[in-house]
Amino acid sequence: MTHAYSPQEWQLRQELAACYRLIAHYKMTDLISTHISLRIPGPDHHFLINPYGLFFEEITASNLVKIDLDGNKVEASHYPVNPAGFVIHSAIHRAREDAQCVLHTHTRAGCAVAAQEAGLLPVNQISLEFYGRVGYHEYEGIALDFSEQERLVEDLGGNSVMILRNHGLLTVGDSVKQAFLRMYYLEKACEIQIAAQAGDALRYPPDEVCRRTEKQFNEPGQDVAEGELSDPDAVNFAWAALLRLLDRVAPDYKN
Repeated sequence: MTHAYSPQEWQLRQELAACYRLIAHYKMTDLISTHISLRIPGPDHHFLINPYGLFFEEITASNLVKIDLDGNKVEASHYPVNPAGFVIHSAIHRAREDAQCVLHTHTRAGCAVAAQEAGLLPVNQISLEFYGRVGYHEYEGIALDFSEQERLVEDLGGNSVMILRNHGLLTVGDSVKQAFLRMYYLEKACEIQIAAQAGDALRYPPDEVCRRTEKQFNEPGQDVAEGELSDPDAVNFAWAALLRLLDRVAPDYKN
């Protein structure tokens, strides 16, 4: 199928297919529901999304569906597109140029935290990556109403992650690897929170420590004081390792 696409698009298709397989591998799926989308560079704001009806473990580079911001297929495909997926993802792709990849899940831990009034709590180092960077969107029913798009975009704001109340989790990134790793660690933060709440009273780090840790995660290499180190290569190293994992367990994602 590589002859049907530009080298750039084929590379992006493989990256998005890899993300679907990794979400399946780490058990963050909901049968055929939830979705991950990736914008194709260009003035038309076309983006790729999963073929509705397939498990994430069945998705490959060639069977991803390309649609426009109005939900129309821009090339032939045997597969439909999840209507709720289109409503959520097209809204964010339209509004945020930096949101190249949008990832949405309905995991057990994510849905549990989404049902809590306080939302994500700063109970662990992993959750501090998102300190002050989480948007919240109130539940309005299954996302099939175009009028909800404006509120989704407003509630996300400039944040990198959003908790959809009574629904699930959403992350955005300027690349597939960034959106996936944000979701991986947001999910882990939710799991830790639920586990911690089953024990004794929770202990929170001071606000100034939380803010400093958030910058260490999201602005590595900036404002590093003498005697401190930074880790700007963590995302690239982690993604490369994840692709090596897929090459061992599910290499057909590239097809």
